[in-house]
Amino acid sequence: MLDWEKVSALRERLEKAEGLIIIYGYAAALLVEQPDLLIYADMARWEIQLRQRLHQVDNIGINNRHEETASQYKRGFFVDWRVCDKQKKLLFSKADYWLDTNEKENPKMIETSILLAGLDKTAKTPFRVVPFFDPGPWGGQWMKEKLGLHPDQKNYAWCFDCVPEENSLLLKVQDEIIEIPSINLVFYKTKELLGEAVESRFGQEFPIRFDFLDTIDGGNLSLQVHPTTQYIQDQFGMKYTQDESYYMLEAKEDAVVYLGLKTGISPDEMIRDLNLAQEGSSIFDADKYINRFPAKKHDHFLIPNGTVHCSGANGIVLEISATPYIFTFKLWDWERLGLDGKPRPINIRHGANVIQWNRDTDWCKREIVNQIEPIAEGDGWREEKTGLHKNEFIETRRHWFTKPVSHHTSGSVNVINLVEGEEAIVESPDKAFPPFVVHYAETFIIPEAIGDYTIRPYGKSEGKECATLKAFVRLNA
Repeated sequence: MLDWEKVSALRERLEKAEGLIIIYGYAAALLVEQPDLLIYADMARWEIQLRQRLHQVDNIGINNRHEETASQYKRGFFVDWRVCDKQKKLLFSKADYWLDTNEKENPKMIETSILLAGLDKTAKTPFRVVPFFDPGPWGGQWMKEKLGLHPDQKNYAWCFDCVPEENSLLLKVQDEIIEIPSINLVFYKTKELLGEAVESRFGQEFPIRFDFLDTIDGGNLSLQVHPTTQYIQDQFGMKYTQDESYYMLEAKEDAVVYLGLKTGISPDEMIRDLNLAQEGSSIFDADKYINRFPAKKHDHFLIPNGTVHCSGANGIVLEISATPYIFTFKLWDWERLGLDGKPRPINIRHGANVIQWNRDTDWCKREIVNQIEPIAEGDGWREEKTGLHKNEFIETRRHWFTKPVSHHTSGSVNVINLVEGEEAIVESPDKAFPPFVVHYAETFIIPEAIGDYTIRPYGKSEGKECATLKAFVRLNA
């Protein structure tokens, strides 16, 4: 917290000082009410994380750059970013210039008015955020091979393809590319981006997340469960929890998803065996307690909070989820260490408090495995509802098409991935935005303010069947 007596004393000294005075730091703007020049230095959260891993930065107010990266990240997530974002929102109307500091030794500065004009334009057109990729102990090889990633990396486990809290947004200003945190758009054009009803429910948070989990020639994810809504409110003060789903973008013949509990198991025995495994006394027999469903391309597994789950090896999962993703209670990690050579965090106590023990084999088959329902069809297209579960606030629709499909945002931001076909093009019926081309497996965002838009096969996909998976907030949930 700021010591306002010290702030007042410093202000008095500044008022009496003469000559050029430069003040810099996290809250420099609080010291001078009307500075001659105010510059906001910005950096995407992913870049901050990368520098934390290299022990190059401290958290706010402390010298801790040599602390474990996970501790720095958590402190940033719960403290630093919230403090800085609160201040940032106040400075959109006050800063003279905005400074892009993401690229070392190559800062780029633009007038804030130009930045805001760019955000205003972005809120009226389809767009992608800048994806980032990360290795993991269970990571696979598909993304490295198919997406042309660095071949020397051992694996890639995650692709964060639509996480506006941590992704970047690129704005082209004349011949320069300016990189800013994509959360700036959420803050500045909330209603236009999310829709009024979504903003009313979630505030200035982007409630839908798309990412990829690559286990092709890799391993199983950790067996895990997410907190129930009441539990996350009571224990962590969060408004909503991480409901999610696994959409199988690619799958080898032996791909599986672990989901829900086998009928008739004993909860006490399962928790006992998890604790024994954590102590190193035995190996947890997941197949004794957890359903293992075969997974093929275009299957969709729904995962409402409180459901035990994980993806098995040899699949590419498009994970569609709500955004408070840091709350995952790992139960079992298959006897392996993290990439840092240390055991990964396991929290059986929290997990045991939220597991919904009634979600047995029959319940899973009836409620959350491939709940695909035809909705509508027309000339060259058909629409299916694929989820999510009634306990989740996200709805997903799949469209198969060989001809243009008409869409409408219907009150909520739309997040879409091209799950079949090489290319498609998004167009405005009244030319409100330029045509926007997307490619296989790319996630893109349609701001709610757009309203009507169409998607059709394009380029190499013309005359072939394509498919998109669209997610939006269920407004009547």
